[in-house]
Amino acid sequence: MPPISFDATILSSSIEYLKGVGPFRADLLRKELQIFTFKDLLDHFPFRHVDKTKVSPISSVHPSSDYLQVAGTITGFSIMGENRGKRLVATLKDASGELELVWFQGISWVQKILQVGQVYLVYGKAGYFNGMPQITHPEMEIYTPEKINGKAFLEPVYPSTEKLKAKSLGGRQIGKLTYSLLSALKERDLPENLPSNILQQFRFPSRFDAYQQIHFPSSGQQHQAAMDRLKFEELFIAQLRLSLIRLQRHRYSNGVVFAQVGNLFNTFYHNYLPFDLTGAQKRVLREIRSDMAQGRQMNRLLQGDVGSGKTMVALLSMLLAADNGFQSCLLAPTEILANQHYQGITTLLKELPVRVELLTGSVKTAARRKILKDLVEGEIDLLIGTHALLEDKVQFHHLGLAIIDEQHRFGVEQRARLWKKAVIPPHILVMTATPIPRTLAMTAYGDLDYSIIDEMPPGRIPITTVHRFEYARATVMDFLRSEIDKGRQVYIIFPLIEESEKLDLENLMRGYENVKAFFPEPRYYISMVHGKQAPEVKETNMQRFVKHDTQIMVSTTVIEVGVNVPNASVMVIESAEKFGLSQLHQLRGRVGRGSEKSFCILLTGMQLNNEARERLKIMCATNDGFLIAEKDLELRGPGDIEGTRQSGLLNFKLANIVQDKHWLDAAKQLALAISEADPTLSSLENLPLKAFLHAQKGKQAWSKIS
Repeated sequence: MPPISFDATILSSSIEYLKGVGPFRADLLRKELQIFTFKDLLDHFPFRHVDKTKVSPISSVHPSSDYLQVAGTITGFSIMGENRGKRLVATLKDASGELELVWFQGISWVQKILQVGQVYLVYGKAGYFNGMPQITHPEMEIYTPEKINGKAFLEPVYPSTEKLKAKSLGGRQIGKLTYSLLSALKERDLPENLPSNILQQFRFPSRFDAYQQIHFPSSGQQHQAAMDRLKFEELFIAQLRLSLIRLQRHRYSNGVVFAQVGNLFNTFYHNYLPFDLTGAQKRVLREIRSDMAQGRQMNRLLQGDVGSGKTMVALLSMLLAADNGFQSCLLAPTEILANQHYQGITTLLKELPVRVELLTGSVKTAARRKILKDLVEGEIDLLIGTHALLEDKVQFHHLGLAIIDEQHRFGVEQRARLWKKAVIPPHILVMTATPIPRTLAMTAYGDLDYSIIDEMPPGRIPITTVHRFEYARATVMDFLRSEIDKGRQVYIIFPLIEESEKLDLENLMRGYENVKAFFPEPRYYISMVHGKQAPEVKETNMQRFVKHDTQIMVSTTVIEVGVNVPNASVMVIESAEKFGLSQLHQLRGRVGRGSEKSFCILLTGMQLNNEARERLKIMCATNDGFLIAEKDLELRGPGDIEGTRQSGLLNFKLANIVQDKHWLDAAKQLALAISEADPTLSSLENLPLKAFLHAQKGKQAWSKIS
């Protein structure tokens, strides 16, 4: 078998060397579409294909029509309206009727090229306006009968941008460049990377044929076969990488050994544990204890819903480290959350000889110097802090366990710095209160072991969630008043409008004034917290609410994680339709932490799209974070979910882990089997895979960091 090379092929050539591109167009393609090489152009897939053999009569257009293709003569055109309403309207006529073609942009350019009396082939999304069928911004070309009556073909439609279209690099021109490239390629330029048994098992076309057919298919069936093969390839290569990393870590990574369950753990567990652990907490602790006794580094993801008791599992794990002579650190995303962990843990451990310290940006210089000195001398057992822990000057005597809370708030590179804090890398426990759907977890976190706390502590009363429209605001405020009169506290949350911090603040201030009108001083007092406040102001306002000096907290989503006020029983979320499902669930988790019945009220305007209605319906129907995460994945797709890995494993060009779950399952199973049977990929069958992964090396960073 000849050696397989994925390096230094024609495909690694710079895009400017493709005929018809050149330096100027290459620069545009790089900036607008991140197309740097011939291979990048090949991986710029069409988002649909137009069947040029199907031409519909204009009379077949009706209000519910989708994309279709018609052919007809332009009988005239004119410019109508002015300013923003200015548009070019042309009339297209065939034997069955007339259709309007409308342009709001590029009017002068279209006006120059449009020819009255010419027959055009027109493609676009058809609809009705003022009783007249029309297509807005159609794709057009001069009609030639051979286009239709010759060989049947599917023409690709490629994503482009307005800048590229203005420089004659629209979808059709990109198609011509791709056709030119594919015509020049030989089979050796796209060598096979899948073992032959997988190709046979699924009857996949070769890699070379798949690329030809996904761009310029000779039939719908050939296109589907190419799509299946390339989707599987994306998922399989990702799963194989993860599987090999995990296998390598399990076999070769050194880890400190926590050999004993000692006095600190046992004393706390039997005498000071404030409540009985749930079955799920006990199971997860067993998994963690087993990991840390093996002599290899633990890399474990701990998932649990809001309030499921992850922090208690983390604390018991840190006591295990202390029993074995090792230090621990707990990294939190905000000062508020770090402070909360510090207060809670020091209270729980006050009867035990365990020294706990807090290190955040607010710690004064003298205190910081003392902490750093004591840390390196081994006087501190447990350090809790924010990003400040990652600084190079923070050095440990004997770090054995690093716990990262709310992992999606930290970049992978930041988390990697924890590895440098010890000669033998510490055990890593990554915690998230945003439940990750199992489908997503097996894809994004396949190189980690993961544990799930899927059981809530006994006695927690489910939160009642209701949706109310704006017209019911007065009734909602009356309800808040009745809860406050019972001695309870209330959150009122406003959305962040990402495009404008100024708008955010105006929106929040307007809301704050409205709340003050309903709840005037001195009978009621209100705290306000938002991202533009200085940390000390934010902390003061938060503490006033925690200490019950104020009854109402008006805030943006900065309180999404980290505030624990058991007396707060109502969460009002303004403009709830602007939030994603996972975020709504996180916000709701701020209430229901005490023994009283709690409520979440989702306030919206009357105008809601179908997806927003669906989100609100799900929120009102369930408190189960895992079910909500699955629904979120279905509604929004994996690309939008906060908390997915930053290593790019989910940046698939074709595969969708929800819609293509059957391919994901098959890819995972086969990748696992191959990595276990042949971890070095040395067999003849797996050499193509080895060559391909070797060529990809360096494109995937931080592969072993949780």
